[in-house]
Amino acid sequence: MNFKRSLVFGLLGTFALGAMAQTPPAWPTRGPIKLVAVFPPGGSVDQVARILQVPLQTALGQTVIVENKGGASGSIGAAQVAAAPPDGYTFAVVFDTHGVNPALIPNLPFDSKKDLTPIVLVGTSPMVLATFAGSDYKTFADVVAAAKAKKNVSYGSIGSGSLGHVAMTLLGKNGGIDWAHIPYKGGGPLMNDAVAGHVPLSIGSVFVTKPHIDSGRMRPLAVTSSKRSPDLPNVPTVAESGYPGFEAPAWWAVLAPAKTPPDILKRMNDALNAVLKSPEIAKKLDAQGIDVVGGSADVARVFIDKQMDIWAKVVKDNGIKAD
Repeated sequence: MNFKRSLVFGLLGTFALGAMAQTPPAWPTRGPIKLVAVFPPGGSVDQVARILQVPLQTALGQTVIVENKGGASGSIGAAQVAAAPPDGYTFAVVFDTHGVNPALIPNLPFDSKKDLTPIVLVGTSPMVLATFAGSDYKTFADVVAAAKAKKNVSYGSIGSGSLGHVAMTLLGKNGGIDWAHIPYKGGGPLMNDAVAGHVPLSIGSVFVTKPHIDSGRMRPLAVTSSKRSPDLPNVPTVAESGYPGFEAPAWWAVLAPAKTPPDILKRMNDALNAVLKSPEIAKKLDAQGIDVVGGSADVARVFIDKQMDIWAKVVKDNGIKAD
């Protein structure tokens, strides 16, 4: 009897140990969890990371910090995360440049598709083609007419190879529109010249452009999203202005190092979606001109891979180089 009892308890113990071995360790068990914002403080990537930081900390029950690691269109910060241990304590908050960089920057120290795994697409935003208040351009059609009449139309973007630059290049090529690109070192310098009329047109995110539209110093002509922006409901899309199917949204996403365990990715995706569904957080992102997307990691991966494929072709076909 004692032998049988010992055998039963021994088997039960074995099963218990086996079950424990199969149960993944809880995550997160410590802090801090690091969100690497791949651009300097003050821009939209930094703002998104800091909007997510506090509620994510509450959702995960651990300290979350934001670390800014700017440079090379976001690729330096992305490289840092790609090289980080895949243990759930380092993530990247990236911008739409992440979809252009693989084609634009030679010899990236990481593979954008293989070394980083998307967790969630935070949101998208239209870019706005705008002109200064005293401009002769009243509509997007005016710009197209001037460009086709060879009137030396030029536009500024936040830099060579930026989404604004490649989007305008694609639009010009598909529409037979001849316009010159003037690269700036970021949204601040671009808007300073655009407001003053030193550059006749600007292409930039709602985040960068809308304050100057609201002040009456800039006139919006078109947005690059497939549908009109809720923030600029009276501004037509490029698609409805004679270029059906055209779409070039700005976007923000959270990524993890490849090989991060699936259970950690799932928990982080769940936490981020809970944060994004909060009306308070959605309102804060909307104030930055961002339309929340959220959803599964697969939604993010499909979207980002498509962006990489679209812009790689534009960069290659037009010989676009980084600054």
